[in-house]
Amino acid sequence: MATGWAGDGAVQDQIDATVTDGIQRAKSRLPQGPGLTHCADCGAAIPEARRTAIPGVRLCIACQDAADRDVARFSGYNRRGSKDSQLR
Repeated sequence: MATGWAGDGAVQDQIDATVTDGIQRAKSRLPQGPGLTHCADCGAAIPEARRTAIPGVRLCIACQDAADRDVARFSGYNRRGSKDSQLR
């Protein structure tokens, strides 16, 4: 039920593209390469259980938590506009 110049299904296409962008952004933040035994930021030992659960882990839990908070502050820019603005 698109209106104006938008084609049928345009709103859903925008929603799908936003979700796909979010998935790609999350995948890009996953650890890559070999894991470390000590945190890359603070040097604290990374427990064996964490290294087993998250292959390629590079940060201890405290540093990872801080890094996640920094990422949450900048959630990205939705260049397609918000879903709500498209439905008005």
